[in-house]
Amino acid sequence: MNRQWITFATAIKELYQKDFVPLHEPTFNELELDYVTDCIQSGWVSSVGKYVDRFEKELAEFTGVKRAVAVVNGTAALHIALKVAGVQANEEVFMPSLTFIATANATTYLQAIPHFVDVSEETLGLDPFMLEEHIKDIGEMKNGQLMNKKTGRVIRAVVPMHTFGHPVDIDPLIELCERYNLVLVEDAAESLGSYYKGKHTGGFGRVSALSFNGNKIMTTGGGGAILTNDDKLADYAKHLTTTAKVPHRWEYEHDEVGFNYRMPNINAALGCAQLHKVATFIEQKRQLTQFYEKLVMCIDGVTLFKEPTNTKGNYWLQSLILEQNFSRDTVLEFLNENGVMSRPIWTPMDELSPYKHMPKAELIVTKQLKNTLINIPSTPLKVK
Repeated sequence: MNRQWITFATAIKELYQKDFVPLHEPTFNELELDYVTDCIQSGWVSSVGKYVDRFEKELAEFTGVKRAVAVVNGTAALHIALKVAGVQANEEVFMPSLTFIATANATTYLQAIPHFVDVSEETLGLDPFMLEEHIKDIGEMKNGQLMNKKTGRVIRAVVPMHTFGHPVDIDPLIELCERYNLVLVEDAAESLGSYYKGKHTGGFGRVSALSFNGNKIMTTGGGGAILTNDDKLADYAKHLTTTAKVPHRWEYEHDEVGFNYRMPNINAALGCAQLHKVATFIEQKRQLTQFYEKLVMCIDGVTLFKEPTNTKGNYWLQSLILEQNFSRDTVLEFLNENGVMSRPIWTPMDELSPYKHMPKAELIVTKQLKNTLINIPSTPLKVK
């Protein structure tokens, strides 16, 4: 590697003041300790306690939706979101191939079929215009439902994923869903604190999912949440995620197969503290973006991915786009060996063993980004 990359790696280690800089670490201080200690002292550390209700209320207020239902992780959130949105077995669900595997897994838990479509270079998320062309090619309306002519199955939903916290171009997707009677379910796992035309992600779909894994913009340790503006769907999601137990003072009655997905109170306590800091985290990430933007100007053939027009992203993970003549793996090897953790974007879903035989569109941009996009350290910090 040339001197430009050596300068790049050195500058990052100096910024973070570490010999090895992780990709993304959680940030805690006394507030988290106070809340978690209070939770422990209360004795209510599991699925009952004041912090769960408080976290749901404050999360709904932060994201601008009517209701939030806290669960154990983002995959569980998406699983239940798809279920309450009406996705059923043997129905197809449009989603990007370029996503974390949870998007496809959550669909498969319902015995539904992931149907992979391409992404946009401008957003890194699902491309509504390419999706429309694909629908014209393989779809037809019958009795008010979109059918896949090639498989004979109903296509029920569209799941856009806001990649690395950057909102997809969602207005055309909403119009597409209305025209073809598709349910919009947002995979907003990475986009807490991100906005499309001034509105928080997760507020556009009939129901949406967030993640609070340890590497996200904020964390509850493990955790996720379902967002919706529909009270009935929220009540149903809460019922399902608490083993579908019918409320009673002492009896254990369950009226359908439910899931033990409720977020523990101790995790919600951590979340309440972290939620207070999200605005600060995002401001620091935007400062980090400016730092990287100047730094990559010194490397020929490399650009920093910036938020799309009409959006304000949380810049959860900073992303470099390499020109085609670069060897992605050579860059990754150099950075990791020189103390800067970096990674490629996910292997596209259609290339993974469980999903390689699923229906798909042409995935030109997906394949291009697989070979040219890498993530670099993104832990928020104050940049001087």
